[in-house]
Amino acid sequence: MTKKYEILEHPADLKIRAFGKTKEELFFNMMIGMNENMKPEIKEPIEKTKRNIKIESPDLDSLFVDFLSEVLYLSQANKEIYFDVKFIKFTDTEIEAELFGQKVERFNEDIKAVTYHQLDARQREDSTWEATILFDI
Repeated sequence: MTKKYEILEHPADLKIRAFGKTKEELFFNMMIGMNENMKPEIKEPIEKTKRNIKIESPDLDSLFVDFLSEVLYLSQANKEIYFDVKFIKFTDTEIEAELFGQKVERFNEDIKAVTYHQLDARQREDSTWEATILFDI
């Protein structure tokens, strides 16, 4: 599987469909899609950052939205963009991870929120994963 994510047409918001061989890869690819669409301007000289996150949610869909919401919040609060994640713990209801990124000068696109609207995360017949998420912009 080579394609990580694709942008789907939506009249007002940002709609992304991501793919992954595993749930972890799916979460990672959606994070990358969200981050790239914020169009960050990287700060020079490059200043690397690392953040620890811990998320508990009632189910996989909630975990997905909560994970992306936490990444979005940390990006905006710290003016950072994350390009890698190391999952320490990953279940259908819990994530413990380290986010690796760098400082940004600014974001040229604003994502206000990760929504549950039209959320669809599922395992396909070939055992790969696919998810569609709508971001409020």
